[in-house]
Amino acid sequence: MDMQLGIFTVGDVTPDPTNGTTPTEYEKIKNTIILAKKAEEIGLDVFATAEHHNPPFASPGNPPILLSAIAAQTEKLIVSTATTLITTNDPVRLAEDYAYLQHVSDGRMDLMLGRGNTGPVYPWFGKDIRDGIPLAIENYDLLHRLWREDVVNWEGKYRTPLQGFTSTPRPLDGVPPFVWHGSIRSPEIAEQAAYYGNGFFANHIFWPASHTEQMVRLYRQRFEHYGHGDADQAIVGLGGQFFMRRNSQDAVREYRPYFDVSPVYGHGPSLEDFSSQTPLTVGSPQQVLERTLGFRDYVGDYQRQLFLVDHSGLPIKTVLEQMDLLGEILPDLRAGFAEGRPAHIPDAPTHGARVAAAGGAHDATVYAGADAATGSRAEDAR
Repeated sequence: MDMQLGIFTVGDVTPDPTNGTTPTEYEKIKNTIILAKKAEEIGLDVFATAEHHNPPFASPGNPPILLSAIAAQTEKLIVSTATTLITTNDPVRLAEDYAYLQHVSDGRMDLMLGRGNTGPVYPWFGKDIRDGIPLAIENYDLLHRLWREDVVNWEGKYRTPLQGFTSTPRPLDGVPPFVWHGSIRSPEIAEQAAYYGNGFFANHIFWPASHTEQMVRLYRQRFEHYGHGDADQAIVGLGGQFFMRRNSQDAVREYRPYFDVSPVYGHGPSLEDFSSQTPLTVGSPQQVLERTLGFRDYVGDYQRQLFLVDHSGLPIKTVLEQMDLLGEILPDLRAGFAEGRPAHIPDAPTHGARVAAAGGAHDATVYAGADAATGSRAEDAR
């Protein structure tokens, strides 16, 4: 597929400002699964969830739990993360959990790594926020190796060393999950994504287009510098957000009270100012279509577009109505992104395509042999 389109959730449990009702955590979690199933129903490619460990969020502290449930109830949808906290999670645990998700979803998954935007999460997990960037760099270095080396000997600064360690299960078909490095403002993360030849996901919901353009340009330049391909072949994803009604005035009128108290961006600029300075589009389906296709003007051809739709207290009924409207413009979005797309631009990454590029699938299972501490490869046990 040329382009992946989908949605992501931050999982906030926020009062509806129009009537004061607040969903329970149970309702929010169940509604998230409903939303993911709706995404597949209307023909979207991806559903992603954030990772949080504090109110007002009911998004999972361990996203593979939610994503496994969604994978079990869908057939084609790629499940992903809107942020996996590479800074405060143990890379060993990440390697195990997401490889397991890869197996149970039959490869319909990937993950986006980030530092998150909740400062107190660092001490909650015994880390120092001042080490945010070094943690992201060191932890991903280990995660990268755990998926590619059957036996890992490793030593770093922020966790105990590993000696003769094998992470299980091994990646499905011998191909590790695809990784996006997500960031709002950190050039070091764009550099990290480029160094490994991984994807770079620009959050693209808070900052102006000029900032996103700068971050993506840096990533593309460094991707080429490290020899992974031409700059325009780098793998880019963008966030975005909208609120639609048939009539643009109705959209503005209905959305304003939710915007004004949003935990994501409320109590700041006016809806009009924020919409003009960021990618937020509040209006008709045609306006959302045209603005979204315009993202290509400043980041070039890219591979993944995710929208934030279920936040700020919006009731599930309204969110599902948004999804129906998105479904109506989905064919035109796909056609617009495909129009004029050069043949050398890579398609969005999928497990099947990456297995084929690796020369085909193979069983990567590590069987314990005489040395149970390190094990032996499957083919050696036969």
